[in-house]
Amino acid sequence: MATLATDTPAFTHWSQALPKHALDHIPGEDGWPVLGTTLQLLADPVGFGNRMRAKYGNVYRNNSFGRRGVILIGAEANELVLFDRGKLFSSEQGWGPVLDQLFPRGLMLLDFDHHRADRRALSIAFKPEPMRHYSDALNRGISQRVQEWSGREMAFYPAIKQLTLDLAADSFLGLPWGPEADKINTAFIDMVQASIGVIRKPLPFTAMGRGVAGRKFLLEYFTAETLRRREQGGGQDMFSQFARATHEDGSLMPVDEVVDHMIFLMMAAHDTITSSATSLIWLLAKNPEWQDKLREELRAVTGGEGRALAYDDLGKLDLTEMAFKEALRMIPPVPSLPRRALREFTFGGYTIPAGTPVGISPAAVHMMEEYWPEPAKFDPLRFTPEQVAKRHKYAWVPFGGGAHMCLGLHFAYMQVKILLAHVLTRYHIDIAPGYEPKWQPWPIPKPSDGLRVTFRPV
Repeated sequence: MATLATDTPAFTHWSQALPKHALDHIPGEDGWPVLGTTLQLLADPVGFGNRMRAKYGNVYRNNSFGRRGVILIGAEANELVLFDRGKLFSSEQGWGPVLDQLFPRGLMLLDFDHHRADRRALSIAFKPEPMRHYSDALNRGISQRVQEWSGREMAFYPAIKQLTLDLAADSFLGLPWGPEADKINTAFIDMVQASIGVIRKPLPFTAMGRGVAGRKFLLEYFTAETLRRREQGGGQDMFSQFARATHEDGSLMPVDEVVDHMIFLMMAAHDTITSSATSLIWLLAKNPEWQDKLREELRAVTGGEGRALAYDDLGKLDLTEMAFKEALRMIPPVPSLPRRALREFTFGGYTIPAGTPVGISPAAVHMMEEYWPEPAKFDPLRFTPEQVAKRHKYAWVPFGGGAHMCLGLHFAYMQVKILLAHVLTRYHIDIAPGYEPKWQPWPIPKPSDGLRVTFRPV
């Protein structure tokens, strides 16, 4: 376990550099001049992490994206960093170097009291009444689109990505997509890809340049929409809820903060749910016996083929939820989480100084045999209450944990359950014999070929 020093935090911004040799005592590698280990990490993040752990153990040093940092692996490391009892770790300073130019002031980039206040204000959008509204919108949109997939071999990832974007327009914005749709989609794609760009300045013709331009477009679009909704009123969609969000003193959240939170949340819904749904469809296609089990449960709950999944019935889908959790274990949508230590601490026998960039890896921990026997096997029964009770609470962290637990996790569960209700009660999901797509593991996992599947009517 870790012990903490009591020093007052000396690092107040992610741009403050550590002394050059502050981490020399941590085993690891600095890589090449200037680039460090960045290219090795980007080329094969899973293989790079496995090699470093095999060579140096569960606490190691690397040098990526211009910063030396320390990686902590294991459930205890996850608990230390995510639960953060001593307010030791800054999420803002951890994500800052990666996301500051793209998604500033998203909930993920706020710390402590500021994070608590904004999270409380935004939670209005996830209360039962608006969630019931989103459920109705999701059932309508998914049912209509899924009927078009019958008998087709198709690339699932771009199809679900477009569907998720269209659903976000209805559930999040309360609007049909207009001519801005392609621009909005492109902006989000460019911003996510910019987060792992090697060149961190927004120069023309670079990933960061495209990402910053995408952010500028979204700022203009969502600012105008926020002002319009405050003036004209709004409905039950998520954006209208955010536009009316208030702080504890009753004051409206400033427009620029509403906009930043909306951009961040739409990115999360757009990309992470797309990734999670795709990984689940892939794993069910590989394991058709589990399709049959979920189909039986879904038909029993909904009443038959293609029926809407009622909001009040979401909690009845035990096997479906376990299958989704297992997919999130095997292919978590956020494979790694960065923080920055505000004070000195010790972990795993090493003293880690204040100001150290600290990373944890849900993807690595989700594949550790000490928590997950036969980790490469798809086995939803790992998530029975009995099995969960035996396992370290922080061995499974696809939604983060502690104060920064994903605000939209219940929305993600709802959308995926409704998707499966409309897909599995209608279709078998088939793949070609021997088919194995190559996955792009970072920054958000996706199949490089789009995932070729066929939806064969039951």
